Amino acid sequence: MPLPNTMNLLVLGQGTSGQDVVRWALAHPERVSQVTLYGGAKSSPTPETLEFEAAGVTCVYATEEVAGSYDVCVASPGISEFSPFFASASAHATQIMGEPEFSFRLSPERWIGITGTNGKTTTTALTAHLLESAGMDADAVGNIGDAPVSRIDHRAPGSWFVAELSSYQLATSSELHPHAAVLLNITPDHLSWHRSHEAYARAKCRMFRNMGMDDLAVVNVEDEGVCDVRAIIDDGSRRVLELGLADSGARDAAFVRDGMLTVRLAGTETALVTIDELKIAGAHNVQNALAAASLALFCGADAASIASGLRDFGALPHRIEPVGEVRGVRFYNDSKATNTDAVEKALTAFPSDRVVLLAGGRDKGTPLEEFARTVMSSTVHAIVCFGEARERFLEAFRDAEGSSEVDLAEADGLIDAVDVARTLADAGDVVLLSPACASFDEFSGFEERGDRFRSYVAELAAAEDAR
Repeated sequence: MPLPNTMNLLVLGQGTSGQDVVRWALAHPERVSQVTLYGGAKSSPTPETLEFEAAGVTCVYATEEVAGSYDVCVASPGISEFSPFFASASAHATQIMGEPEFSFRLSPERWIGITGTNGKTTTTALTAHLLESAGMDADAVGNIGDAPVSRIDHRAPGSWFVAELSSYQLATSSELHPHAAVLLNITPDHLSWHRSHEAYARAKCRMFRNMGMDDLAVVNVEDEGVCDVRAIIDDGSRRVLELGLADSGARDAAFVRDGMLTVRLAGTETALVTIDELKIAGAHNVQNALAAASLALFCGADAASIASGLRDFGALPHRIEPVGEVRGVRFYNDSKATNTDAVEKALTAFPSDRVVLLAGGRDKGTPLEEFARTVMSSTVHAIVCFGEARERFLEAFRDAEGSSEVDLAEADGLIDAVDVARTLADAGDVVLLSPACASFDEFSGFEERGDRFRSYVAELAAAEDAR
């Protein structure tokens, strides 16, 4: 269903996403006759909403009971489709959707979609970087930074939107149609929002529903969670590229051969760079690089520019980010690793280094038995558990086979954990903050946690240099 030429617009949620939709609406009175913003049960006026009210927006606070009649409702990603708030809005709106869906309908040309439990941000940033390296206009949008709706009015002719899309944003999509898209992996996450792992996985798959043979769906065929839902995507109605470290033999595939990242499109192979030339470490980042290269090559970037872009792309903040060295011990910030699967992937970046792992924070309640076994079989020689989750993590590590070979310690908070880790690390070791937990017991988000870790390591290094 197309958006009305003129609409009475309802916006659900007064966070960043909702604010961006309101700002777009205020800039387009020719499309929006009235804007109503419902902040939610715990909402109250803010400087932004007071500014909106002064501009004519109706702002409703401290309730999730929606009243009135609306042509279109745009719901913020934090509001579950199963929530009473969403249901109330849906009953009063002809159409309800998330912000990326709304943005796509406003500006549907040249979208690239990227989703998965882990690796989305790196792959999104790298894909945009590769397109730009080839002289193409590209804008990384979505969870990685600016909401697409905030960039629509500034899109250059012929530019690409490279969109990092979460399961929240995809769950209510219906007409979203990227020209190229990738599903990197699926592991249990966000179950409180989706109610079940099956619903979470189906939400990821919705990104591909409108794609056809003129598009390219990149699917990680080596990920167990993706394989469970692969039939939904690879049903014969769309072109699928098989992504993995090994060559699947498919006509469209991306893989590593003799250490060389290689993409095969319609049977024609393009060799790009060796694994050793990448600045981003770990097997998962090899797959992220293959995915980004496949998307960029399909969308028209030339091979030489892609190879150059792969060589000069460095680690993003909070994603296995090297942050300093103190007394020969190297420190890495992987604060973005808020689930166990992300930690397991991070550990592959250190196949021959002794690692002191910092794990903990706000517990997500995910099973830990298999995770603990994986950690014990890695190059981790010491673990410091901290924050609210420390007791459950300590118990899981203690019960795992091989725990007698690993030093286990605990700490109250992040800074204490770093201090404890320094007593367990020798010159040449790696201290890796890869928490497998949310950060909200101590910080406002993983970014603040990673920034504090980085700054503390810098303080320690400066103190050593001053001696």
